[in-house]
Amino acid sequence: MKFPGRRRHKHYFPVEDKDPLINQLHADDRLKRSYICGIDQIVVDIEAKVDQAFLDEFHLQRGMSQVIDNDVTNALYDRLKRDDMIDYEFAGGTIGNTMHNYSVLADDRSVLLGVMSESIKIGSYAYKFLCNTSSRVDLDYLQPVDGPIGRCFTLIDDSGERTFAISAGLMNHLRPESICQTLIEESSALVISAYLMRTSGDETMTQATMQAVEYANNAGIPVVLTLGTKFLIEQDPKWWADFVAKHVDILAMNEEEGEAITGFSDPLLAADKALDWVDLVICTAGPKGLFMAGYVDDCCKRVTEYPLLPGAIPEFNRYEFSRAMKKAQCEQPIRAYSHTAPYMGGPDIIKNTNGAGDCALAAVLHDICANEYHKLNVPNSAKHEQSAITYSSLAQISKYANRASYEVLVQHSPRLSRGLPEREDSLEQSYWEQ
Repeated sequence: MKFPGRRRHKHYFPVEDKDPLINQLHADDRLKRSYICGIDQIVVDIEAKVDQAFLDEFHLQRGMSQVIDNDVTNALYDRLKRDDMIDYEFAGGTIGNTMHNYSVLADDRSVLLGVMSESIKIGSYAYKFLCNTSSRVDLDYLQPVDGPIGRCFTLIDDSGERTFAISAGLMNHLRPESICQTLIEESSALVISAYLMRTSGDETMTQATMQAVEYANNAGIPVVLTLGTKFLIEQDPKWWADFVAKHVDILAMNEEEGEAITGFSDPLLAADKALDWVDLVICTAGPKGLFMAGYVDDCCKRVTEYPLLPGAIPEFNRYEFSRAMKKAQCEQPIRAYSHTAPYMGGPDIIKNTNGAGDCALAAVLHDICANEYHKLNVPNSAKHEQSAITYSSLAQISKYANRASYEVLVQHSPRLSRGLPEREDSLEQSYWEQ
């Protein structure tokens, strides 16, 4: 596993760097590996530029995420192909993107659960999904189905507004019996999205997801939920708040989704409210940057060396140098917050916002899994005298997540093609050295 982020000084990582004499005594020992699991609707993203007339023609509501049937899907795709309107076709899915980006950043294993077409032809959607997914993502646990996977059309108008039209195919037919209990119980985290709860009829994705969540909850494995879209949360915010409080440990959202579930438009206040339900919150806020909120035991808090920031919570970043902990493991829990502005002020030209939040979450998961990896291999390290769920401080994770999401903003694909550069091409080395 690669070290998450970057540091000026050499820390405890990687664990392979031990005393050479000790290494000789344990020459046959193999490092224990950690991994994360994610459940997703396996889809291919198709991006195209359209106008309002096009949306009206196919009865699509501008700016919303909606499910379309097979007839509309085929007509829509044929029209886009006929008029040469398709810009890009990528492997997609909120959790699929997150697992891929995690494996690229960490250079380590993740496991993706979902369905995959049993019969795959060259050039098909299933083929494109496999070709554009990191070889570090373990796809061996996908459930085979006799039919197509999903397609998600991202239709962008002149104003930049994105309208999503989703053709489900058989992507929601993951069965509960396809969830391996041991796989979940031995993972470092289970990652799900709100989209998995939007099923109907004979679709079994929701039951399969709840089965996995039950396994994780019973085993004490952190459940990570990304909210996905404000429109889904707005339909029943109380149900979602209750679900999060009962089953979720780490919540990822943007400012719009945060407002939908908490009622607070300010991302800091939304993150603070979410701490009533979970142990750690990641809230992306577009040009405002990224907010994080978590718990730390009073005896383990670390005061920031950065200037104290004003906000809805005065001097909210006072303890941002702290590592996040589970509230239940704190004798005197206090809340810690951090904020990081976009890397280098954000890109001059944003080529794609689809997947930036997924990449930020992947960076956070990398840090969480690195903590478990280090704990497995160096359990007596002073690093683990504190029962933290993260390897790094909230401030450092926030910078890392911002830096990773920047890579998605400056490219068209929602998936990273490589890890972060060993040395920055810009003069912003101080970004990591602060």
